[in-house]
Amino acid sequence: MQQTARYIRVQYGEESSKKFLRDVFLTEKLLRDNPHLGPIEPLLADFPSTYRSIVVNRLNKIVYRIVEDHIEIADFWDVRREPESLAKQVK
Repeated sequence: MQQTARYIRVQYGEESSKKFLRDVFLTEKLLRDNPHLGPIEPLLADFPSTYRSIVVNRLNKIVYRIVEDHIEIADFWDVRREPESLAKQVK
């Protein structure tokens, strides 16, 4: 996420980077309040753990799983990339 924010800052300016980070933090807050909000991620359906994803903006989504009483963020996906390569990143 920080790498994406830095890229946005360099390419599009500080205000765009701040908006991106606000969107991420708002999404994280939504997940804290509603952990099952994101649907099960179809690309990871065969994994032993149940992974869910939630769209942050039109280009990014957070992939996460619910572990006991907390949310574990597994990855931050740029949805423009090849889906299979993104799925390989998740452990």
